[in-house]
Amino acid sequence: MGLMFRKRKKYGPIILNFTENGFSSWSIKIGRWSWNSKARAHRVDLPGPLSWKQDKSRS
Repeated sequence: MGLMFRKRKKYGPIILNFTENGFSSWSIKIGRWSWNSKARAHRVDLPGPLSWKQDKSRS
């Protein structure tokens, strides 16, 4: 099992994600709502360990 490199830089509500190959994706988080550019999914944090996720519909 190898080691994996992952780095996150946060600039206000925008989060940039980096891997060993360079830039990976970006996210935006406002309150409990967030969106990720790679997964193209909306996520809402719910109380406790729960969250709700809606993936981009594929037509």
